[in-house]
Amino acid sequence: MNTVRFDDLELKPQILRGIKQMGFEEASPIQAKAIPIALSGKDLVGQAQTGTGKTAAFGIPILQKVDPSLKKVQALILCPTRELAIQVAEEIRKLAKYMHGVKVLPIYGGQEISKQIRSLKTGVNVVIGTPGRVMDHMRRRTLKLDHLTMITLDEADEMLNMGFREDIETILEKVPEERQTMLFSATMPKAIMDITRNYQKDAKVIKVVKKELTVPNIEQYYYEVRPRKKKEVLSRLLDIHDPKLAVVFCNTKRMVDEVVEDLKGRGYFAEGLHGDMKQSQRDRVMNSFRNGKTDILVATDVAARGIDVDDVDVVFNYDVPQDDEYYVHRIGRTGRAGRVGKAFTFVVGKEVYKLRDIQRYAKTKIKARPIPSLNDVMETKAEKVFEQAEQIIERENLDKYVDMIENMVNENDYTSLDLAAAFLKHILGDGETPEEKMYERFADTGAGESGMVRLFINIGKKQNIRPGDILGAIAGETGIPGSLVGAIDMYDKYTFVEVPTEVAADVLDAMSKGKIKGKTINIEPANAKR
Repeated sequence: MNTVRFDDLELKPQILRGIKQMGFEEASPIQAKAIPIALSGKDLVGQAQTGTGKTAAFGIPILQKVDPSLKKVQALILCPTRELAIQVAEEIRKLAKYMHGVKVLPIYGGQEISKQIRSLKTGVNVVIGTPGRVMDHMRRRTLKLDHLTMITLDEADEMLNMGFREDIETILEKVPEERQTMLFSATMPKAIMDITRNYQKDAKVIKVVKKELTVPNIEQYYYEVRPRKKKEVLSRLLDIHDPKLAVVFCNTKRMVDEVVEDLKGRGYFAEGLHGDMKQSQRDRVMNSFRNGKTDILVATDVAARGIDVDDVDVVFNYDVPQDDEYYVHRIGRTGRAGRVGKAFTFVVGKEVYKLRDIQRYAKTKIKARPIPSLNDVMETKAEKVFEQAEQIIERENLDKYVDMIENMVNENDYTSLDLAAAFLKHILGDGETPEEKMYERFADTGAGESGMVRLFINIGKKQNIRPGDILGAIAGETGIPGSLVGAIDMYDKYTFVEVPTEVAADVLDAMSKGKIKGKTINIEPANAKR
């Protein structure tokens, strides 16, 4: 389609000045299609994802039509998360920078409500809020919508996924009937179409075609990984690529916590972001990531909404996303502002078929790559040490250090190369991680069928334990399918159970912290010395 300049959209000069200040001249596809319709006053449905410029697509028309002299709420924007509400408010404030008297306020749970009430009493024109907190203010009559002329649902599909449908419908029923309703959503499930049919009038539907949703300057690769090796592979890739900022996506809150704990244990500056965290914690984590104090952000898809950091070098899909569209959302966090980004996806077993679906959907190519060996990591680290050494040699006066080395060589039967090699080994370590050592421990563990490890558990029939209890505990604690568990041999006071070699370490780790029928257990390889 033809490019559309903001100058051609007959906007207020103050808005154009704000747009120019933000560095924009040409409208993005969603903006070019949505802004003229929104300015005409018609209801609209926009299908667009994060990173397409949709905030300005509804923010610019809202600012064009708002009356700053009327100190009443004229526009309401609903967002699924606090982070997105804050981000949208920040962008609309930037657009309104030169509009005298326009007041924009985000309201969300986790922030003291009395502070929001005081702000609302001063006279606000545009409110951006999460459904729950908006409903709370409506019930208290601290948010009055009698003068509302525009309402926008941003990321409507995500709000429905989070269980806000009833709140949204209640809000839509209580706002003035004569209003303009704009709805933006990445997907168009039946529930979205129901809202459109029931609460919009002759809405114009616009779409950004899928090929415009992918980011071309992102190198995309996948690694076939055994479940228990994921953490080790992640650390190897972090060491090799050494990103300034990285985002690691997990499908569950529990996995976010596990990965963060593991990364911190390995010496990385990592923080987690998920829905169970208090707002103050989430704000602290995001500020730490934006300021570069945290190098690695580990997050769930919902919690990651609103992450708007341009310098992300690498995105890791630690878990294959459950929805094809989440893949596009995730990798869109990197490769911004003209930079080339990297996206790495960890694939376990049959998930490789899921990856094919994602490639078809996103019209992209995700290339297979071999897992880097410890030797690859060691060589990369050594290269960085040599680079640093070259800089020191060029910039620093090393005379006194040369004398010290010379004395050491003269007094002992060493060469200078011996000393350099010893220093390098001291800096790099032996390269073998605890996980590698544990893997070696299982490599020759026998007593089970091929590819299986036999584990010993110190409870049996006399504790009223049945094979189903053992199976249920292993599947429940580790998340591995019960069908992968092999023979379970029960005796009066102990039990032997077979599990696949590649998940044995995971089973040992998870079960050492778990219980079976309320009983604390001891679990170890069957042939370990006790």
